[in-house]
Amino acid sequence: MPECQNYPCAARANPIQFASQRWLLRNFTRAIGIVLEEQEKRTIQKAYSAFLESNQLTARPGQKQMIAEIARALGGITTDSEGRRTGELSVTVIEAGTGTGKTIGYVLPAVVMAQAANKRLVIATATVTLQEQIISKDLPDIIEKTGLEFSYTLGKGRGRYACLSKLDRLLQEEQAASSLMDMFADQGFTLSGDHSLRELYQKMLEAFCTTSWAGDRDSWPDALDDAQWRNITTDHAQCSGRRCSYFRQCPFYQARAELDEADVVVANHDLVLADLALGGGAILPEPHNTIYVFDEGHHLPDKAIDHFICQSRVRGTATWLEKAERNLHKTLSQQSLPGILGELLERMQPEFHTLVNDLGHTRQMLHSIASFEPKTQFTPQGEMQVAYYRFPRGVVPDALCQQAEKLKVGFSKCSTMLGKVAKVLDDSMGDSALGIDRWQAEQLYPEIKAMQLRLENHFQLWLTYTLKDPEDEPPSARWLKWSEGPFGEELEVFSSPIMSARTLWQTLWNPAYAAIVTSATLAALGNFGRFRMRSGVPDDCRCVVVPSPFLHNQAATLVVPAMTSDPRNAQGHTGEIAELLPGLFDAHNCGVLVLFSSRRQMKDVHFALDKKWQEKILLQDDYSRQELLKQHRQCIDDGKTSILFGLASLAEGIDLPGRYCEHVIVAKIPFAVPDDPVEAALSEWLEAQGRNPFMEIAVPDAAIRLIQACGRLLRTEQDRGRITIMDRRLVTARYGQLIMNSLPPFQRVIEPNPVLAVR
Repeated sequence: MPECQNYPCAARANPIQFASQRWLLRNFTRAIGIVLEEQEKRTIQKAYSAFLESNQLTARPGQKQMIAEIARALGGITTDSEGRRTGELSVTVIEAGTGTGKTIGYVLPAVVMAQAANKRLVIATATVTLQEQIISKDLPDIIEKTGLEFSYTLGKGRGRYACLSKLDRLLQEEQAASSLMDMFADQGFTLSGDHSLRELYQKMLEAFCTTSWAGDRDSWPDALDDAQWRNITTDHAQCSGRRCSYFRQCPFYQARAELDEADVVVANHDLVLADLALGGGAILPEPHNTIYVFDEGHHLPDKAIDHFICQSRVRGTATWLEKAERNLHKTLSQQSLPGILGELLERMQPEFHTLVNDLGHTRQMLHSIASFEPKTQFTPQGEMQVAYYRFPRGVVPDALCQQAEKLKVGFSKCSTMLGKVAKVLDDSMGDSALGIDRWQAEQLYPEIKAMQLRLENHFQLWLTYTLKDPEDEPPSARWLKWSEGPFGEELEVFSSPIMSARTLWQTLWNPAYAAIVTSATLAALGNFGRFRMRSGVPDDCRCVVVPSPFLHNQAATLVVPAMTSDPRNAQGHTGEIAELLPGLFDAHNCGVLVLFSSRRQMKDVHFALDKKWQEKILLQDDYSRQELLKQHRQCIDDGKTSILFGLASLAEGIDLPGRYCEHVIVAKIPFAVPDDPVEAALSEWLEAQGRNPFMEIAVPDAAIRLIQACGRLLRTEQDRGRITIMDRRLVTARYGQLIMNSLPPFQRVIEPNPVLAVR
């Protein structure tokens, strides 16, 4: 099968050339294929026609093709007598540009085919914005306009729901009298002296009891800080489930019951990956009974890697354990704890002491191994000195391996002991004969489980430092981070896989009934090689590009201005950007979006501009993303000029149609940060195989990011505007020309310029 199936697109001057497939657009039901039952074909076609007619829309070729591809893929799955998929894996990858109408393109065929196969549909997005749009707008509209009947719900993890046990405990005066709770004070939290927080939690409890609040963070009428919310939520490790006195009223389990009944669950990538990491079916439906749709699917490989990164703060962990040891000693010296509980806690004290000493030796060893060269890092909170040291090829010295073995054993022992303590407490909730007060057991159980989970995470980190990577597999990245800021010095230890391909194959592609991955940016430089390598999708999976309805060459102009500075010379490039920007602003008096690759350059350019321009600029660091966009829209609505200065997070997932964004300015080609340890380890591995990591990783990744940035301009078929990319490497470097040719076919204006030395 060819690398990707290509189809026609009006005025598309792109390396992905679209072959003539007119039959597909002429005969919709034939395109779906004979593998579908006649009933499903008629249902899909009827629903799509009804949707178009109700919204007074005309059919979009790309949308029709997307429906056909998904219906054909799902209709071709063979099953056994129990409805389990047999034969080949079913994974379909579809790149659908902005304006295609992706949500309709995958919901219509996926819902119909899921119901026909008696499967559940899980739609996962990477951003909250898209998740909210699907659940509050798209799905209700589809049901109303198509005649399809299906139920849906929003899938969220425990962390989005309040734990009534924690909430009640914080409001109980008895906590102050519990010496058991003091034992692990670093894990706990009290409301002593904080009247405003007590009032907030009391208001929450009353709202829940009167059914005016469902107990989830997203439905609380006021904004909540992470710190306010963290005190009253929990995770799977801390939850005692049916043993909890509040189980029947638990907001999470009530929502879980609704989720178990819904035909369609709208979740996010993180929740799906967390569920799969637990074996699947812990929160969401079982993978073998699920059709997954991953919208914004280009994020999936990186999200998967993030789920398997291990880290440990050496000094912070030692301080925490030392405090726990002191509190444990104090508690045991003041009272005698009953039975096995007292014995287990007494045995833990020396283990904590040993771990603290071992961490101290480890810190000294790491400082002797690593050669740190601190650099200033600019954060929203201020400056911080940061330095990294990466172990070449992920191989750590033998002495560190031996030290890691000690830490692995120590954390494992403590984690196992705490597991036994948790078991005793769990049993005490159902059996008063064990001599432990039920109330105390309920209050202490989540603290013990939280501590056990923390110990388990440290065990996993040091375990990875004792293992050798298989020779036929990509190695793990292992590195250190030294930092010094307002809170003192810290040394962090990290370990991470460099690719998620094997993990995704094992946990997702193989066990799932079917999966569809879609995004506006999945192919890079004309093929799907980058996504295949990173995601591990099956070699024979169908990868398709469907056409965008936008006539890019008529709607927008891409300008590469005359510039003499090389972007690799940060000071010179920053100065020239500041010099040229006022002229670009003068020509466009509505919404402008300026995107930078570094916070420092963004701040320096802002500082270098005249005050009259600074007053028109909204700087990303000065506001939350929501407030930033709100103020920007308000300025435009008031007839004023508004200029957004932002970083990578504003290059994707924001929707500013029409006058809200008529000019996108990109400071330079958005290459990844060169000292990212995971990317550096991946590059090193590719080089060892005789491959070119710059062309295989850096250039395709930069192309994807640049396409995303340019995609902020045209949000509807009526939008018009300009894109300015202030990086001459696009036209002077060979890789720059590859990136340029991967962009949509905007009308191009390359201003004449003196020859620059290029990479």
